[in-house]
Amino acid sequence: MYVKDYMTADPYCIKPDTSVSKALDIMEQNDFHRLPVVDDENHLIGLVTEGLISESSGSSTTSLSIYELNYLLSRTKVSEIMIREVRTISSEALLEEAAEKMTSEHINVLPIIDDDRRVIGIITENDIFQAFIDLLGYRAEGTRFVFSVTDDRPGLMENVCAAFAKENINILNLGVYHNKRGIEVVVLVAGDCAHMKEKLEAEGWKIADVRRQEGRKPL
Repeated sequence: MYVKDYMTADPYCIKPDTSVSKALDIMEQNDFHRLPVVDDENHLIGLVTEGLISESSGSSTTSLSIYELNYLLSRTKVSEIMIREVRTISSEALLEEAAEKMTSEHINVLPIIDDDRRVIGIITENDIFQAFIDLLGYRAEGTRFVFSVTDDRPGLMENVCAAFAKENINILNLGVYHNKRGIEVVVLVAGDCAHMKEKLEAEGWKIADVRRQEGRKPL
């Protein structure tokens, strides 16, 4: 999967002379938590976030009245507080590269720029979570099997798939995970197929878990 598959294209951007109070209004009205700051040609020059505004204004600790604070925010431009060294990524980058960059840099958003540094999208940690949900087929209706693998060998995945194919059962999602328990192959198949557990175990497979999964709509 690529960044372009989960990014928000053509995100709302603001100019550096936008007031902080105006930026907050835009975030509140659109349920945003951060806004890229661009010049007149849409080149990325900064990033402003709710947390940054709160930290810069001291809104949680200030002795100013609400009216004084609002006046201060209306007189302050985002260029005065914005992050200037912004981490970015390409739309053609792998989604896992975006996830790794967010994790290693301890950030939750990456503006997406083209070769001329123009903003063409934005991707957040919530988008990464959405991709994770899609990748595992969490919302699909079916039955999830977890194979515990002790002998990792060429042709293993072919054999796993063949076990369901010969029963005319369609595989919806498949993944291999290396964890403290060893190697696990997780297979999501269509329909109510819990009865397959006994057949698979009779064929020598070690099944660590089987559970029915109801179809779920996005929240």
